[in-house]
Amino acid sequence: MLSIKKEIARILQQKLPDMSVEEIEDFIEIPSDSSLGDYAFPCFRLAKALRKPPHVIAGELASSIGDNELFARAEAVNAYVNLFIDGQWLARITLEDVCGAGDDFGRSDIGAGRPVIVEFSSPNIAKPFHIGHIRTTVIGNAIYKIFDFLGYKTIRINHLGDYGTQFGKMIVAYRRWGKREDVEAAPISTLLSYYVKFHEEVEKDPSLDDEAREVFSKLEHQAPEETALWQWFRDESLKEFSRVYEMLNIEFDSFAGESFYSDKMPAVLEEMESKGILKDSQGAKIVDLEQYGMPPALITKTDGSSLYITRDIAAAIYRKKTYDFYKNIYVVGAQQNLHFQQWFKILELMGHEWHDQCIHINFGTVSLAEGTLSTRKGRVVFLEDVLNKAVEQTRQVIRDKNVNTDSIEETAKMVGIGAVIFQELSNGRIKDYTFSWEKTLNFDGETGPYVQYTHARAASVLRNGGWTTPPSLDAVDLTYLSGDSAFGLLKTIYRFPEVVLDAGDKYEPSLVTRHIVDVAQAFNKFYHDEHILTENPEEKEAKLLLTYAAKQTIKNGLGLLGIQAPEKM
Repeated sequence: MLSIKKEIARILQQKLPDMSVEEIEDFIEIPSDSSLGDYAFPCFRLAKALRKPPHVIAGELASSIGDNELFARAEAVNAYVNLFIDGQWLARITLEDVCGAGDDFGRSDIGAGRPVIVEFSSPNIAKPFHIGHIRTTVIGNAIYKIFDFLGYKTIRINHLGDYGTQFGKMIVAYRRWGKREDVEAAPISTLLSYYVKFHEEVEKDPSLDDEAREVFSKLEHQAPEETALWQWFRDESLKEFSRVYEMLNIEFDSFAGESFYSDKMPAVLEEMESKGILKDSQGAKIVDLEQYGMPPALITKTDGSSLYITRDIAAAIYRKKTYDFYKNIYVVGAQQNLHFQQWFKILELMGHEWHDQCIHINFGTVSLAEGTLSTRKGRVVFLEDVLNKAVEQTRQVIRDKNVNTDSIEETAKMVGIGAVIFQELSNGRIKDYTFSWEKTLNFDGETGPYVQYTHARAASVLRNGGWTTPPSLDAVDLTYLSGDSAFGLLKTIYRFPEVVLDAGDKYEPSLVTRHIVDVAQAFNKFYHDEHILTENPEEKEAKLLLTYAAKQTIKNGLGLLGIQAPEKM
């Protein structure tokens, strides 16, 4: 879509030849008060070069560009040139773009097919897929979708937590207290109960920790019995995880977890040794990072077993060789900030120039009203339970309100699961929050159901208006879109591609979430202020075209969040 900011900069540059278009574009502002214009250009910085007071410069610029078709008017207010965009000009460029692009409205080729890896979700095998995992799962999926929409070749990796000393603990617990038939009947909840019991018993008998470390060491050396148990735990866990991913409509290109890199770690350790960055520390191996303001990074334990950091370095090197990534994005909680800072620095010390292409996208924590989530203490809320409850409650609302839908079950899934995802993506990702059933399943206000209902409302208007496909814009009289609410809706739709770009730059899906709320609110204002299905066929056609543009924008925005857009609701 044509950039209005850049177009304004080009117009102003003809009057300010000593400045580049890019410089002028950087100066242009969007006033928070629309009565001061749609865009504004401050003239303070021009005073010295032009040897005139800023208000005089503003007056001269306003009078010299005011007759351009882009502007309804240009006004000088103190040191600002306030620019009001012409409504019909905006309607033409916006509706042309939406009608021409359809489901691709907002899409960009800025990525130019460059490979971007997004690692997200990554639950631990044999542990619950709980509400705490929703953050990495839906934020990561939205970031994947946004980068894909921006033209990158995007690869989704679920780096499963399927290795480490916790598996020594799980195997010890299973051998002491477990039953195969119990695990097969309810894998995750049963394995969780064993894990909790292990941590209760280790308080009484600390030697259990030594036993668990010994078992994990056997697993690292591929002992047959330990390996068979580990593989069984992994297979059973993935069956349960897949149900949740199916509910969320999330897929992955790779499930290569930590275990995948076990045979690649010796080469990494050898490389560290050859680069002279590995040091002995009481039988363990470390990289000293004190001069970089970080504590030492433990690379191998005294028994020679590896840690997360070793496997993450091995994984990054493998991915660079395999995918030659442009960006390698990790959607992992803020609690792991130091971990990522350490191993990114180690990659740099190893001489890998691409270390700065590895990017940690962090986010805040989820807690329960009664305290922080804790797998060891068994205090968790299963994500599958949250999604099922959301669907169940939505199903009841649909029946109580006699909602118009072709399938109660399908609509309940779309809206219930959409409500959970939308609530998760409605705030900035770095914010901490307390999980609450009441807030998550609230169907009033700026929520997923509100936005989905607005999409369905627009779809209903189009059906009732006999809409089929967008007409040629040359045949539509855009003067019927001259009202304030129509102009406000057009401005909001126009900004959608810019918001998608901004969301990609900042790795912030909530920018899309908040913007489609704005589109929904602007459409509902238009819907209430204007009579869309009027007797005048030309007026009706123009207003239906704007309705279509609003519906398409909401649909595309919801799609980037991983949420479906019901046609009836």
